Amino acid sequence: MQPLEAGEPRAVGGYRLIGRLGAGGMGRVYLGRSAGGRTVAVKVVHPHFALDEQFRARFRREVEAARRVGAQWTAPVLDADPDAPVPWVATGYVAGPPLSDAVTRHGPLPSRAVRALGAGLGEALDAVHAQGLVHRDVKPSNVLLALDGPRLIDFGIARALGATVSLTSTGVSVGSPGYMAPEQIRGLDASGAADVFSLGAVLVYAATGNSPFPGDSSAVLLYKVVHEEPELGDLEGELRELVAGCLAKDPADRPAPAELARCLSPGGAAVLVAPGWLPDPLVREVSRSAVALLDLEPQDEPVGSGPVPFSSASLGGPELGAFGPPPPPPPPGPWPVAGATGQGPGARVAVTLDTGPQPGPRRGRRVSCTVALAVAGALAAVTVGAGLLGDLFPGSGAEHKGDEGAAAPPSAAASKGPASPPGDAEGEPSAELPEAFVGTWRGAVSAAGLPAGEMTVELAGARVGQRVGTAEQVDLLGNFLCEDVLTLRRIDGDTAVVDGRKGARGKGVCTDGVDGLRLVLKDDALEYVSDDADAGNPRGTLTRTTGG
Repeated sequence: MQPLEAGEPRAVGGYRLIGRLGAGGMGRVYLGRSAGGRTVAVKVVHPHFALDEQFRARFRREVEAARRVGAQWTAPVLDADPDAPVPWVATGYVAGPPLSDAVTRHGPLPSRAVRALGAGLGEALDAVHAQGLVHRDVKPSNVLLALDGPRLIDFGIARALGATVSLTSTGVSVGSPGYMAPEQIRGLDASGAADVFSLGAVLVYAATGNSPFPGDSSAVLLYKVVHEEPELGDLEGELRELVAGCLAKDPADRPAPAELARCLSPGGAAVLVAPGWLPDPLVREVSRSAVALLDLEPQDEPVGSGPVPFSSASLGGPELGAFGPPPPPPPPGPWPVAGATGQGPGARVAVTLDTGPQPGPRRGRRVSCTVALAVAGALAAVTVGAGLLGDLFPGSGAEHKGDEGAAAPPSAAASKGPASPPGDAEGEPSAELPEAFVGTWRGAVSAAGLPAGEMTVELAGARVGQRVGTAEQVDLLGNFLCEDVLTLRRIDGDTAVVDGRKGARGKGVCTDGVDGLRLVLKDDALEYVSDDADAGNPRGTLTRTTGG
């Protein structure tokens, strides 16, 4: 587990976060604790998925189905908010390492442990499939080894992703190369048989320490899964035959999960999962981790609604139904975000939280085009065609018309007036951008506690009041979002203060711009800083790629 970094949330829903358990293609997983003291794993999906209504609809259905899975060998879904600006789901925390870590540190599992693992996961998949779910991402890192047996995690989420992306989507694949079924790779419909194929690959890894389809690149792995026979190492006897059956290229030739479980343990997985089912080194490791967990505390005081100021639905009213009790209302005052103002841990940024339905017109405020939280952060619902993000930070005072065709509210940036024309700038007109700033700078940016894509800032020689360059942003998948044209306002030592206005390439989700951005030279880097609370105080550290 890693400590929470600056810019990461300190709470999600009603759960206070303790640390980060991991991150992957779908999102980040945090260790959290409920108000009643229960330890949970909270998965926050990557923000760009939140913009796809098809993903949200499927995510909602899959989570609801996953909550009904009562298998002994799964981590139960306890709470979720598919309608939050950034959807999340909380499951029971399993005190045990992932199979991937266990094998890396301690070597392959003994035969009895492999059989217990396969029987437990077979029973888990049987229960998952009975709810109409297909996991689609069974792999060693999604299998946890607890003292009382294995646990399959992350079901119900990968299927939702599968409705919206394909293997050809930029930077995205549904599943993990080397553990995906051939039909998944070929873009065909994946049934429960695809999970059985992945389970067979997991059992080979557990027994031998190697994937049945080794390779040094994703392309090689995918090719081998589709066209070559698996490498089963020193697997022998019935276990080898069962695993080979799971890895059949034709889904119809693979056993059903329940059949596999019965073959591995005729009396049920619980018969094999008894004290000592794991090797002694793993037992000691799990025991130490469980004891250390008791001493962990959240790193900061809780907030009421999670990584961004949520609407009332995400704060847990009647809309959540059976997903769990509503979290307590947020404390008054600023929302704490460690390092949010660039002044180290404990710094605060004033963001007002909307804790319930408000009478009268809905209110919203647009975010800065210069950091396009609109898509990269996906922190709120997009009003399609209106060129704004409605309700990103409720209570801003800008009216949002509910009638179709009503005029969009003015953006926060636009309310500040147009950029200063040449010769009327705030600084001394003769001041010129120092040569040290000139060049191309690129780096990740974050805002309102979440990653917000990548920013590229190009700066050229200019005087105060003149165009000095551009700022362009792409989302987490590399898709172009927004362009700002930058005008130099003044020079304050190592800081260039600029105003940004939406460029011709900016998309509809981008606003008109923002004033007073600070570009600070520091230790061979360029810090991008905006104190616009309405935009979530975006910031990032950019490194030089050209110039200088």
